[in-house]
Amino acid sequence: MVVLEDDPDIRELITAQLSREPQRVDPVGTIAQLRASIALGPVDLLILDLNLPDGDGLDLCRELRAAGHEGAIMMVTAREGPIDRVLGLELGADDYLTKPFEPRELLARVRNLLRRSRVFDQAPGQPQSRPRVARFARVGPWRLDLHQRRLVTADERLVMLSSAEYRLLTRFIEAPNQVLSREELLPERSATVAFDRTIDIQISRLRHKLASEPGGDDLILTVRSEGYVLPGPVKFE
Repeated sequence: MVVLEDDPDIRELITAQLSREPQRVDPVGTIAQLRASIALGPVDLLILDLNLPDGDGLDLCRELRAAGHEGAIMMVTAREGPIDRVLGLELGADDYLTKPFEPRELLARVRNLLRRSRVFDQAPGQPQSRPRVARFARVGPWRLDLHQRRLVTADERLVMLSSAEYRLLTRFIEAPNQVLSREELLPERSATVAFDRTIDIQISRLRHKLASEPGGDDLILTVRSEGYVLPGPVKFE
């Protein structure tokens, strides 16, 4: 993994958080340093700031994808406008997190991206391909488009998700068959979420959309006094 962040304090914070994973983390502060790191070998995951001293992160993302870079890219930036988010995803980013962020949320998203990454089978003696990030997560009767952030039915009908609904659903997908507390579902608001019923409203709205397809009405279950769970397997494709 490579962390491209020009602010040394934030770079150190992200690096310390990602060092919990069983992969090497290479912190860099400029695009030039990133190129040197990529030249040493494939990068499974790039944490990318957008405001850099020697270029723009959006342009860099577009250039990397055009050059065939298949590793996961997560943009972590202070740019929080919806246009920047949409543009980043359209240019090839796999996820977009705005500053300030909750370190636990960053780690959860990174784990999700690494879980979605898969290595294609190679013939014996052939070099191993770089990891490629899955486009869809299949859950029940739905496919969740992880790039466009929308639900897709078997007959290609689309159901749009709000940002809050998408975040909730991806957290369930990251941990199928695991009961998630309110704090785990909304780590950025962990201090107040126990007394905030907003998440119950968001869950209700998400359930309503999932239930619009046969077989989708039991995808998110309530576990009394503990939280919520998404039962059943999740398949990335």
